[in-house]
Amino acid sequence: MTDPTRSLRPSTGGAPSIKRDIVVGVLEDDPDQAALVAHWLQEAGYAVRLFGSATEYRRKHGSAGIDLLLLDWMLPDATGIDVVEWLRVSIHAELPVIFLTARAAEEDLVKGFASGGDDYVIKPPKRLELLARVAAALRRGGVGSEADAAERIDNPPYLIDLKRRKACLDGRDIDLTQREFDLAAFLFRRLGRIVSRDALLENVWNMSAQVSTRTVDTHVSRLRKKLELGGEHGWRLTAIYQHGYRLERT
Repeated sequence: MTDPTRSLRPSTGGAPSIKRDIVVGVLEDDPDQAALVAHWLQEAGYAVRLFGSATEYRRKHGSAGIDLLLLDWMLPDATGIDVVEWLRVSIHAELPVIFLTARAAEEDLVKGFASGGDDYVIKPPKRLELLARVAAALRRGGVGSEADAAERIDNPPYLIDLKRRKACLDGRDIDLTQREFDLAAFLFRRLGRIVSRDALLENVWNMSAQVSTRTVDTHVSRLRKKLELGGEHGWRLTAIYQHGYRLERT
């Protein structure tokens, strides 16, 4: 049987490269609905992580490294409301969540938003509308913003030029290896959010989260020194015990 929590990476043919490291989680127990939504997201250039139950989502979320969650209301072991309420008191409380459900009553919409949902899409979803709402929610969350369209991430005094693959500090180029640049871009897209080591292994190194390695810690340490992310320039890259790393404004 196919693992419902498998990671689906976008195909290289025709997919916008600027979205290649943005991961959308789909928590949906209907395999046909999940496959359709995953296909739309992949065509738009997103990576997709599928979850078949609330239990699997809670267990895998930290290693999945997702940037937005599309959430069904009725799940085999919980409700979408239960999932959002759990999420909003977790270390991933800022994760954007869009309900994707057949429940269309006004009181359901109100309940969904009151529980902590960021948006609400009624099934059956329309492809362009769903993709627009995903993009808007990511933009509000600081991922996949207008900076992507310009192929740069501008957080003074730092500039991450995705097209030229250059990192600048106060206007001067910083010499980074290819892996260090990918790591910097991934972290700068997710300012203020905790990113797990497993998520970095999978999305920056394309390695299994089960691999036991200190590679991530070593690269983060080098990146912190090269970009001077100790707080002296208004940004600090810190280790969060047992969870991963966070790049945040001091």
